[in-house]
Amino acid sequence: VQLQASGGGVVQAGGSLRVSCAASGRTFSSYVMGWFRQAPGKEREFVATITWSGGTTHYADPVKGRFTISRDNAKNTVYLQMNSLTPEDAAVYSCAAGNPGSRFWLPRNYIYWGQGTQVTVSS
Repeated sequence: VQLQASGGGVVQAGGSLRVSCAASGRTFSSYVMGWFRQAPGKEREFVATITWSGGTTHYADPVKGRFTISRDNAKNTVYLQMNSLTPEDAAVYSCAAGNPGSRFWLPRNYIYWGQGTQVTVSS
């Protein structure tokens, strides 16, 4: 599976942005998909994850109620809708695919990674 993230950009605080992750490979629908982010000088952190069916999602506490993860298996794409953005949300956002089990927040439990897309939030 190859992953390609896109949709990043510059947005004002309080604004919205949707990033996408397009996957190649016919096994996309069998993987759990996750979004992670990494700000300069910080470790990569979990943002959200979604099961293969889309029926179960998990979010990191800082983004709950503001971000929504979704997927379209017919298009081999996973999305992250980000609302009410703050400067603390600024980071490189990367998508990942794997079968992380119950420890879905750990980057090491994902097999495939995209290159990331930059999100900048101006105050």
